[in-house]
Amino acid sequence: MATKIRLQRHGRKNYAFYPIVIADSRAPRDGRFIERIGSYNPNTNPATITLNFERALYWVNVGAQPTDTVRSILSNEGVMLMKHLQGGVKKGAFDEAEAQRRFDAWKAKKQAAVDALKSSMADKKELAAKKRLEEEQAKNQAKAEVVAKKKAEIAAAKAEAEAAAKAEAEAAATEEAPAAE
Repeated sequence: MATKIRLQRHGRKNYAFYPIVIADSRAPRDGRFIERIGSYNPNTNPATITLNFERALYWVNVGAQPTDTVRSILSNEGVMLMKHLQGGVKKGAFDEAEAQRRFDAWKAKKQAAVDALKSSMADKKELAAKKRLEEEQAKNQAKAEVVAKKKAEIAAAKAEAEAAAKAEAEAAATEEAPAAE
């Protein structure tokens, strides 16, 4: 029986996620499978991959053929590297401890790169939020100045109108005062 490691499509239109399964090569894409070893969700940033490392390594060692996409996922997770290192151990090029040391060094380097990417994305997001806040504050300040200017003009016009009314009332009072004598 020829086995494949492949993706099954689940989810809805324009929002798919993919279980990683071991299936007979003759089975339909979303049909029967032997074992589910993980999942791949490309909708998150960065894409979320969960993988049962030991089972994936077992199936690759047994001879299951991964599809192109799954091969890249397995490579990114280190399954293919570990298979390569185990081949070196079988040939006697180095021992199991050296293989594990090399794999751990590769994994640490990869994790550092992923953490750096996540932190840079978070920094960019934070910087963009600060920039938007500063722009909004500048716009609000400009609006506040325009409103204050209008209020000052209205207050000046109102004071002028009151002064004119007061002057008119005084003029009317002075005209009536001599007439009353």
